[in-house]
Amino acid sequence: MEEKKFDINSIIGFILIFGILIYIMYQNSPSPEEVEAQQKAKQELVEAEKKESKQNEALVTKGEDYTNTSALDSTRQVALQNKVGSFAYALGLSGEDQTIVETDVFELKFNKKGGHLAEVKLRNFVDYDSVPIYLVKDQNSAFNITFGTSDNRTLNTQDFPFQPSVSKNGENTIVSMKLKVSESSFLEYRYELKPNDYMIDFSIKSQGLSGVFNTSQPISLDWKQKSIRHAKSISYENRYTRLTYRHDGDKIDKLAQAGDDEETVDDVEWFSYRQHFFSSILVPNDGALKNVAISSKDLVEDEEIDTSFLKLYTAKLPLAYNGGEVNKNFGLYYGPTDAKTLKTYEKGLEESIPFGWGIFGWINKMIFIPLFGFLSGFLPYGFAIIVMTIMVKIVLSFVQYKQFLSQAKMKILKPELEAIKAKYKDNKMKAQQETMALQSKAGASPLSGCLPGLMQIPVFYALFMFFPTAFELRQKSFLWADDLSSYDSILDLPFPIPLYGDHVALFPILAAIAIFFYMKMTTGQQMAQQPTQEGMPDMGKMMKYMIYFSPLLMLVFFNNYASGLSLYYFISNLISIGIMLVIKNYIIDEDKVLAKIEVSKTKPKKQNKFQKKMADMMAQAEQQKQAQQKNKKK
Repeated sequence: MEEKKFDINSIIGFILIFGILIYIMYQNSPSPEEVEAQQKAKQELVEAEKKESKQNEALVTKGEDYTNTSALDSTRQVALQNKVGSFAYALGLSGEDQTIVETDVFELKFNKKGGHLAEVKLRNFVDYDSVPIYLVKDQNSAFNITFGTSDNRTLNTQDFPFQPSVSKNGENTIVSMKLKVSESSFLEYRYELKPNDYMIDFSIKSQGLSGVFNTSQPISLDWKQKSIRHAKSISYENRYTRLTYRHDGDKIDKLAQAGDDEETVDDVEWFSYRQHFFSSILVPNDGALKNVAISSKDLVEDEEIDTSFLKLYTAKLPLAYNGGEVNKNFGLYYGPTDAKTLKTYEKGLEESIPFGWGIFGWINKMIFIPLFGFLSGFLPYGFAIIVMTIMVKIVLSFVQYKQFLSQAKMKILKPELEAIKAKYKDNKMKAQQETMALQSKAGASPLSGCLPGLMQIPVFYALFMFFPTAFELRQKSFLWADDLSSYDSILDLPFPIPLYGDHVALFPILAAIAIFFYMKMTTGQQMAQQPTQEGMPDMGKMMKYMIYFSPLLMLVFFNNYASGLSLYYFISNLISIGIMLVIKNYIIDEDKVLAKIEVSKTKPKKQNKFQKKMADMMAQAEQQKQAQQKNKKK
């Protein structure tokens, strides 16, 4: 009973104490007027502390400071004035976030923030999946000028809003983007768009900013762009995607095809963010650029994962002040990597296309590009390739004739060559001397068949460079091939095969079969005629391996290449087989060749300097050998 009574008393006591505390707190609480006065004083203290903190912090600008699109109140105007100085004026101007302009070839979107292009859509082209071609989209490109101000700030144009205006100059459309300090003082990006023209006249000009710029601090333009995938094979497209530039007059150079690369170059006349079939090119119109830092970064590490972009290109180039102002004129090209189109600008832009170096490029530019352009003007593109192949093979048929004539002579001389080999089996040096003498008299040197064959190499390599870069072949179909500039897949594999790919292309298979039979007919005959020299590699065995290795290489390597190139090799080898059969069966008469050889052997043969030198060397070697043998006997 006592415990229970204590418990009740304790509870009552706690209640009483709690009530007393509440009463005391109520009695000591401030009146509503006092509360309002305290809150006001506290707010003023916080504002004072913020102001002091802002005065002490570094003048660093951030993107969020520039997001206002309506007129600023005076408080924020003062705060931004402290942040960005004179350029706070631009932040208080309203306007649309994007300006859209269309021409015959473009659909362009200009960003208010930064003043440059947010989208570049080419109206006349689509990619492998019928999606419109964009060279700039989804923030893959950044265009920014970094400059110093007279109040010791470093600012970037990409952080500020530009004021847009669109006007007409005859048929041309003028887009002006101005970063304003006042209505009469500004930095302007001016774009002039012409009808049916991929080249934009682009200028950077300032007005009334000579007292705003810090001319002792460098001013530079930075242009970054990631190349967007447009082709079916990302690895094949990436192979032909390279930063190319012209400098020091007429020198053309490129950054690395694979991996990462960078370079600093003087006297740059233009540089091209070249993609396989599309390019973004910057051309200075008022003098070469100095000290341009360019770089390229490969973005395709795994083509199963990295499927959106190919390479990241960057360029940083210094601009110059003139009387405290900036005034620089450029051409800005967004369009096809097409030799015919690029050549119209007369700035050597077509040299950005990899036609091949030296004589190979000359053959393409002077022969194959004009020839194919002529043929494709009235023939379907697949048939234009076939007709051009026939024309090339007819022109080079004399080379095959020389090769087959040489083979026929070696075949006829084979019994005599074997007899010399047996007669001098213990004297290899003498056997070689007699063999060379016989071949010289008969006019049947093995080199006479090799040298004409070497003449085909420039043509072979030139066409190897021509077909993958021929813009005319892009998305042109022939038979089962949907696109002659890409592979002609007839079967998609469930998994990729290393080096081969994830599909089966038919034209490389046909080309491999044709080259196999051609080599079987020609190299097989040479193997039978080729005498084996002691101490020398077995050429017959090497040729035998080549018969199987070359078609296999063709099959694997060209599976991801342009089907137009595989079509050329297929038709070329078919024609070569036909020419060989005609020459062998209807042109070369072995009896007549033998008669000519016999007549030639009876005539005194004048040796050229090389032959005479070789004969003298072999004779000296023979004399030394005989002298050594005599010394051994002694």
